[in-house]
This record gives sequence, C-alpha cells and structure tokens, in this order.
Amino acid sequence: MVCVLKHKREGGRVKRVQVTFTKEQWSLIERFRGIMGRDDAEIVRNIVLSWLSEKSLVSESAKGGGGSTGGGGRA
Repeated sequence: MVCVLKHKREGGRVKRVQVTFTKEQWSLIERFRGIMGRDDAEIVRNIVLSWLSEKSLVSESAKGGGGSTGGGGRA
C-alpha cells in the first residue's frame, strides 16, 4: 500500500511524502480509521505527530529548543 501525505496550510509551504507499507502494516494502520482521522494521509500524519509528541519532539520544536533530527535522518 502506498500512501501520499499532503498537508494543506494557508500561506505556508506544504511537504508531500510517499510512504510504502506492507499489507500487515497497513492492516494495523487501518484500525485507527475514524479514531485518528478519516482519510489515509490524515491517519498516517496523526500517527507520526502522536509519536513525535510522545518523544517530546513536537513541544521542543515549537519552543525553538531544537528537537529536530536534522531533516534527513531515519527514526
């Protein structure tokens, strides 16, 4: 399964990424439909943001205190 993520922002830049999941991974992600979003991109985006928040990377980045992995690194 291929999922293309696109986040709409007024007046801001948008980053699109294409990710590929195995059948088993997608089955797990599908369990969150209606809980973390309605469409594929929304669900995957919310899972990623939730993970970043859990690792305290979202709040650090918002504070300007870093928390960035550099842009190209793998988690």
